[in-house]
Amino acid sequence: MEDVRTFIESGILELYILGDVSPAEKQQVEAMVQKHPAVKAELMEMEKALESYALANAVQPSANQRNKILNSLVTNLADDATFNKKDEASVVSLTEPVTNNFYKYAFAASITLLIGSLFALFNVYNKLQNTSQQLVAVTSQNQRISKTVNLMDQQLGVFRDTTYKILRLKGTSNLPSGGVMVAWSPAKKKVILDLKTLDMPVNDKTHQYQLWALVAGKPIDLGVFDKLPADTANMQEMKPVALAQAFAVTREPRGGSINPTMSEMMLIGKF
Repeated sequence: MEDVRTFIESGILELYILGDVSPAEKQQVEAMVQKHPAVKAELMEMEKALESYALANAVQPSANQRNKILNSLVTNLADDATFNKKDEASVVSLTEPVTNNFYKYAFAASITLLIGSLFALFNVYNKLQNTSQQLVAVTSQNQRISKTVNLMDQQLGVFRDTTYKILRLKGTSNLPSGGVMVAWSPAKKKVILDLKTLDMPVNDKTHQYQLWALVAGKPIDLGVFDKLPADTANMQEMKPVALAQAFAVTREPRGGSINPTMSEMMLIGKF
């Protein structure tokens, strides 16, 4: 089957239709047509395409031009009827000019070759389109894999760094089943939120979740975040803090609040 497809894509069928093959190639095409139905079907499809192109591009004469030709024929016939024998005797017989059909056949061959070339170019264009779509899909897949690898490297870096403390915030009465993992390095003053572990409802367009650190009994703003789809969630670095007795998450108006809304506290975790 691979040999048949290679034979079809070689271009010899187009040349066969145009009559531009050697006797040996002609025999080869006819043998393949007899042996393989797929080759025969492809040849018939090309012939139909050529015929359809010729019919679609045929030019009909205008009504005005048609009338001129018919009137000319009638006039010539009338003139012939008035000839008498004397007139006929005076007519000098001329040698009939030899009709040269070379240009007619050359023009027809050129049109056929053009149609065949357009058909071949159409096939090549379709193949290029398919290849382009496949490349886009492969590129998108590689980007997703690269993002996943980078995320895993970042997570491993945090877990391997002994300066980080890992704390899981748990749900309050507002969200008993909620939770999220927080990585905090007092030495580096870094707070990282693992959104992959975030178990909270998707926030609406007018609200965001806000992370707080409790320092000496006072809440400190560590920034806002959104509930993201699982395939886009990542580790998000929040605002720095060096001291903290606890971390909490509240639901606030988009952009965050200066002070936490205690009635909207969703998660909390203490060391």
